[in-house]
Amino acid sequence: MKKIRNEKVLLIGGRNKAKSLASSLLSQGYHVIAVNDSEEECMRLASIKGLNVYHGDGTKPYVLDEAGAAECQIAIALTNCDEDNLVACQICKQNFGVPKTVSLVSDPNKTKFFRQMGIDSVVCAISAVTNIIQQQAFVDDLVNIVPVGLGKVQIIEVHIPQDAPVSGKKLWEIDLPQEVVIGCILRNDSALIPRGDTRISADDTLVVIARSGQEEHTIQVLTGRA
Repeated sequence: MKKIRNEKVLLIGGRNKAKSLASSLLSQGYHVIAVNDSEEECMRLASIKGLNVYHGDGTKPYVLDEAGAAECQIAIALTNCDEDNLVACQICKQNFGVPKTVSLVSDPNKTKFFRQMGIDSVVCAISAVTNIIQQQAFVDDLVNIVPVGLGKVQIIEVHIPQDAPVSGKKLWEIDLPQEVVIGCILRNDSALIPRGDTRISADDTLVVIARSGQEEHTIQVLTGRA
């Protein structure tokens, strides 16, 4: 049975990313609102049962006001423009008091800057989108979970704490399921494509691709935390 939640989630921009994420959130019982500046995309989004869709530029306060941003607990900016995502999140937080803002970025070097600008969660997963809403019930402040392909595959951002069992190990030494691949390492504002002999360091953020259902075990292996 679908659990009914009180949280309202505002999705700003995005194309297939917004559609996939909206469907996933609705299936989990969230109330979802989508704002998109493409009329064609709005028509596609409107086909999703239970999704409220508004046509307009999500960087404009009056559009976000009309969409009911002030009633939302989470705002997720999914456009292809990093600057637009930053502006949209800032407006949601500063103008409408949205407690949690999430921004997609295409450039990992911008992650630190976005956080300094007040964005609560910044996700850099190329051509994918974020669903970090479940992270607090999963492993608080450690991971961002991104549904891809209608939930069949997950892209997970896992932060490696100082006491993680994999810290200092090479990739080939880590006992991960065959369905799990470490695709990228974010380290000191740089993005590294790892090989088998690449060594994991504390404070790395690993971008992991996993089959749906493998997320919890993967995080436990990498962080040592249940």
